[in-house]
Amino acid sequence: MSSLHDLPAEVRSALEPAMRAITADLGHQLEPQTIEQFVVSSYEQLASKAKVTTFLPLMTERFARQRLRAFAKVEGRAEAGTPIVLFLCVHNAGRSQMALGWFTHLAGDRAVAWSGGSEPGHEVNPAAIQAMAEVGIDIAKEFPKPWTDEIVRAADVVVTMGCGDECPYVPGTRYEDWELEDPAGQGVDAVRPIRDDIERRVRDLLAS
Repeated sequence: MSSLHDLPAEVRSALEPAMRAITADLGHQLEPQTIEQFVVSSYEQLASKAKVTTFLPLMTERFARQRLRAFAKVEGRAEAGTPIVLFLCVHNAGRSQMALGWFTHLAGDRAVAWSGGSEPGHEVNPAAIQAMAEVGIDIAKEFPKPWTDEIVRAADVVVTMGCGDECPYVPGTRYEDWELEDPAGQGVDAVRPIRDDIERRVRDLLAS
């Protein structure tokens, strides 16, 4: 597995603040080497898809932090805490991002939501961003990312949306499959009904 020293100097410099911030938060649960490995692998996964690298260090920090929290839970190094719901689709650019937005908006402190894709796209669907903004939910700062083993294993509920056999399966985890139209390539008028369907399903999930 790559280390920070294997990366170009400019990349190391850009990632070092993320390393320090994550270590300050999670260093009591995880070793520095583990944190470094997750930061580097998160950067490599995101960089392989990124068209614009301006915000890559920030996205790397957010993705690595999520993965490390999942890893700490799976390894028994963190308290169970609040339930985790994971939304999975193909590109992590439309349906799962809208579900994440609704869940975060409606759940408050009751639960945590994450999302991922089997083939992450380059950006969140602009029509999905616009449709969610119309109901007061900002998903413009989200970004497509892959799911990883520790994230899937840490989830208490996994909601799948069109990823079929590629969706990972963990015995003992609660699964739901939501049949939703794919908003990819559609305008905001077509995305609004999908948005509203997702809201209803998220409310039902929270109620259960």
